[in-house]
Amino acid sequence: MKNCFIDFIKIYCKSGDGGSGCIHFYRDKYISRGGPDGGTGGRGGNIIIQGNSSIHTFFHLRYNRHCIAQSGYPGRENNVTGSNGKDFLIEVPIGTVVKDENKNIITEIVKNYEKKILFKGGKGGKGNAFFKNSVNQSPYHAQKGVKTKGYYIFLELKILADVGLLGFPNTGKSTLLSVITKAKPKIGNFFFTTKYPNLGVVKMNFNSFLIADIPGIIENASEGKGLGHRFLRHAERNSVLLFVISADTKNKKQKYLILLKELSKFNLDFLNKKRLLVISKSDLISNKEKDKIRKTFFKIKENLIFISSFTGEGLMELKEKLYALV
Repeated sequence: MKNCFIDFIKIYCKSGDGGSGCIHFYRDKYISRGGPDGGTGGRGGNIIIQGNSSIHTFFHLRYNRHCIAQSGYPGRENNVTGSNGKDFLIEVPIGTVVKDENKNIITEIVKNYEKKILFKGGKGGKGNAFFKNSVNQSPYHAQKGVKTKGYYIFLELKILADVGLLGFPNTGKSTLLSVITKAKPKIGNFFFTTKYPNLGVVKMNFNSFLIADIPGIIENASEGKGLGHRFLRHAERNSVLLFVISADTKNKKQKYLILLKELSKFNLDFLNKKRLLVISKSDLISNKEKDKIRKTFFKIKENLIFISSFTGEGLMELKEKLYALV
């Protein structure tokens, strides 16, 4: 199914109105003029957001963008409080950022089953029994429930992964992911084969860490070129950045500096993250060429690993170094 990966969506939320208070006077077979006994209205339902590790996109909200909680029920005679309105639960992927219409952050969901109230339901109105006093023994008025306002909010997904795979298109990122994890990303000789992030789990003995393949970055991506900065925000959650440059790329140092530049233009915090550089498709070059590449990057104080997803060269060393960084 096309366009299933939805990582940004605008939805409408409205918590439930409070139920109205009741105006009622006690009546019985032998009591014709009893006192007030109108109950309080019920509380309106809350809009609640909850993390769910089984959900990875906002596709389930695509055709259900109006989230409206149930209103509280009115109070009843005999001082019976009306039932509370049913809460409306919005399940979202872990790593979801909730923003208001001005793009200010309201809250974030970073744990499975983490639950937060986005909008509280309106309070129920007091019934006429509440207003009885020594001066007014028979109040003939009650409060209406509190009416709530509806709001548009934005849900933005930032994938929670320990390692982010970054590089230009066709550098072997997806192939690398498929080799060191059980992920099955689409692999092809196209400029933008990967059009959305892919996730995989790297197992190390009894431990593991999560790695995400971020779609290819090109020069001026931070300004919207190519796939633009749409997917750069997914790397903001990564604790380690793994840069992949193909062995058949010309001007490898320049390409690496372009990647760093695009990341820093999008968010300067990227430069403070732990990072590791690998040269993929190393089976295509000789040992003499590898030494030249090492010297080039040594001048800018960058260590690197040569890997080949085809022959398996350097893959174990890569996993061990990544695990140590994570």
